[in-house]
Amino acid sequence: MSVPPRVIAIDGPAGAGKSTVARLVAERSGLPYLDTGAMYRCVALACLRDGIDPADAAATGVRAAELDIAVEPGSVVLDGRDVTDEVRTPEVAATVSLVAAHSPVRDVMRTLQRRWIERHGGGVVEGRDIGTVVFPDALLKVFLDASPVVRARRRVGQEGGDVDEVAASIAERDRIDSSRADSPLRAAEDAFHVDSSERTVDEVVATIVDRWWSLAGGTGAAGSRSS
Repeated sequence: MSVPPRVIAIDGPAGAGKSTVARLVAERSGLPYLDTGAMYRCVALACLRDGIDPADAAATGVRAAELDIAVEPGSVVLDGRDVTDEVRTPEVAATVSLVAAHSPVRDVMRTLQRRWIERHGGGVVEGRDIGTVVFPDALLKVFLDASPVVRARRRVGQEGGDVDEVAASIAERDRIDSSRADSPLRAAEDAFHVDSSERTVDEVVATIVDRWWSLAGGTGAAGSRSS
């Protein structure tokens, strides 16, 4: 019987707080953190630079396979150049969902994500298909969610804007992520569900880290449970 990899897979919709929670869970668990979204943003940035249609699955897949992407905490390097700030621009944010929906792109990114975990001996990985596709045998799979209104308010608090407009943008992102043919957003059957709507970040992190240590210190994989 294979040993589940030392991976905490955190999936969930846009605006649920995955990145913030994942970074803190990594700090408190002692595991390295991988931001898979930054990898997809690198592909989106490259397509924008090169004038590649983000709706063209074949072309975006070819470009993704050519890229040298290095993602570490606090640093995103694309083809030897630091693009940590560039991948967070509104233009990239508006493009990444289209690019990430393509199977050729996702195939390349999954390979990079698995290699990263092999090199680091485990990690906290957040995204939308981590527990269902990339690491279905992860020791702990978390599905982090929050109400649409809460998610919109959080985004506005972080980046500014109009709550209604941000809510509409989040709803569209949810639609794309949940309806794409390749690995749509959904909770793994054995995911540990955490709703962050009425909880502080520290409370959410503590809940996940406690769950992790209860599993990492024993045997077996996480079972279905809601929190």
